Amino acid sequence: MESNRHNTNELNSEELLEIIFDYAAQITTENNVDRLLQLMADMGRKMTLADRCTLWLYDEAKDELWARVAHGLKEVHVPSSVGLAGAVFQSDEPLVIDDAYQDERFHSVIDAQTGYRTKSVMVLPVKNKQNKTIGVYQVINKLTEESVFHSKDLKYLSLAASYTGQALEAMLANIEIEETQKEILFKMGEIGEGRSKETGAHVKRVAEYAKLLALKAGLDEEEAELIKIASPMHDIGKVAIPDVVLNKPGKLTPDEFKMIQKHPKIGYELLNSSKRTILQTAAIIADQHHERWDGKGYPEGRSGENIHLYGRIVAIVDVFDALGSDRPYKEAWDLERILAYFREEKGRHFDPTLLDIFLAHLPEFLRIKEKYE
Repeated sequence: MESNRHNTNELNSEELLEIIFDYAAQITTENNVDRLLQLMADMGRKMTLADRCTLWLYDEAKDELWARVAHGLKEVHVPSSVGLAGAVFQSDEPLVIDDAYQDERFHSVIDAQTGYRTKSVMVLPVKNKQNKTIGVYQVINKLTEESVFHSKDLKYLSLAASYTGQALEAMLANIEIEETQKEILFKMGEIGEGRSKETGAHVKRVAEYAKLLALKAGLDEEEAELIKIASPMHDIGKVAIPDVVLNKPGKLTPDEFKMIQKHPKIGYELLNSSKRTILQTAAIIADQHHERWDGKGYPEGRSGENIHLYGRIVAIVDVFDALGSDRPYKEAWDLERILAYFREEKGRHFDPTLLDIFLAHLPEFLRIKEKYE
């Protein structure tokens, strides 16, 4: 955590208001949970002139408190009854302690792991609108000359906790909705693939491949994650294709192939009516992942960069996984045969730049394949 060591004088009213307004504006517009937790921790730290602040959240399913950003560690999990944070969570009463090591409830494991020395501590519950405790605010080591927390600090942190509790509740509700959407998309993708005797492993691999390729191509984490979430729906249009065609062991007739070629547009029409970003992304992928760089793909015969980047990404990873998997009409290809095909189709089937990126990072894609075999 960033330190407040540059300022060891108590805050005046003007400084306190400046901190509140500055962080309130940022917290209101933040939609990433990690950055939101960081903002909330920094706000609590600055309002109390503490060296460190940890915002613990309660995980009801595991009955534990966790902090994603805490004491230089990536993520910390503790039972909900352990330590000073656990004591406050259980009692719903704040604690102000001058020397943590004199309190038997203090959990010193994190100090031991990081080499940090906790002294003064202030902890209080964070509640939602229904007055249910959803987490705990904990500030450590007051940086003024006296180096202990007072009732005024508790008042300030209570103000921060009241505001962040409501913001957290809204954020966690949105996360739950998004997680539900992800699960539905994945299950729907499994249904689409299952009709052609594929497994959920194919859907999972394509999603992981797509995110990795997106990141290697320079997309940020948020957009790469969006492609990962949406890509399981790439073949959802297969739900409208007869089993006798989908699972035909031999070569398709021209009429049967025309029928197969309808599934991208069917998938697009199923998804495109939604105004949600995830489903709009899934619609683009469903529609365009069978287009070819040279314009000889389907359903529209788009070419080059007229094919959406999402479609070009999924085209590569879907074919890579399909060629390496058993299908009703073929046995899995070995890696050398797949790579020879990819090099041959560079600039024909596949975006040449994306394909070079894919091949340059092939070992990482193979690790995903092994993980979800």
